Amino acid sequence: MTYCCAIKLNAGLVFLSDSRTNAGLDHISTFRKMIVYERPGDRFMVLLSAGNLSISQSIREILQIEKLADPEGGEPITIWNAKSMFDAARVLGAAVRRVHDRDAVSLKQADVDFNVSMLFGGQIQGEGMRLFQMYSAGNFIEATAETPYFQVGEAKYGKPVLDRVITPDTPLDEAAKCALVSMDSTMKSNLSVGMPLDLVVYEVNKFESDKLVCIDHENPYYRMMHNSWGQKLREVFDSIEDPVWDGTHTDTPLKMPAERHDALKKISTPEEKLI
Repeated sequence: MTYCCAIKLNAGLVFLSDSRTNAGLDHISTFRKMIVYERPGDRFMVLLSAGNLSISQSIREILQIEKLADPEGGEPITIWNAKSMFDAARVLGAAVRRVHDRDAVSLKQADVDFNVSMLFGGQIQGEGMRLFQMYSAGNFIEATAETPYFQVGEAKYGKPVLDRVITPDTPLDEAAKCALVSMDSTMKSNLSVGMPLDLVVYEVNKFESDKLVCIDHENPYYRMMHNSWGQKLREVFDSIEDPVWDGTHTDTPLKMPAERHDALKKISTPEEKLI
């Protein structure tokens, strides 16, 4: 499995992915799940992928050459000449469907699902930043102010911190820190997600980025963040009062009167006969 997340903010975009793939406990490998498409001054796009590795690698290769017919009869649309991120996402969707048309039947015969999900975001000159989540059918949805981030892969472990921290106004560095905490929480609870990590931070209207980093266990910032997060979580946990049942020594008793309790407990007496 894998874990990838992408965050769209007013200040820019944050992308983070792990690199672990596995086909059982004794077959663990490392493959990069992120690729950056950049033409400085014109466009900056990032693609993250999760799911079947052979499918996602095929899609990435075909995406480089995939073309869509221009409805106005102009030059065919590719990711390199698309005038909007929406059109670039349509090209990606077409690449997904092409791989499906080519491989889905054979995969099904081998009892393998056509399983792939992708995050695709960036900015093209002439419009604002956009972020999409792509599904196995080649259809996609777009991030909004109400839903400023997407996850694919093992999403559940890292979701709580994103929900509590991320808003469109979150600063880029804070969002990068939040994404790393989200990844750290995932790796703590799931062995199918692992290092090295790839992190990209893009500032709005730059159309290029030099904030790309590959993170391993020796990365000093990651080690500091990992240790601090674990320590601070324990401190916060210890600072919360233990539950008190009788309510005589606390203003926040756990047990309170409720009729619903009556249906919870069944009492058996020696006089009752077992049926």
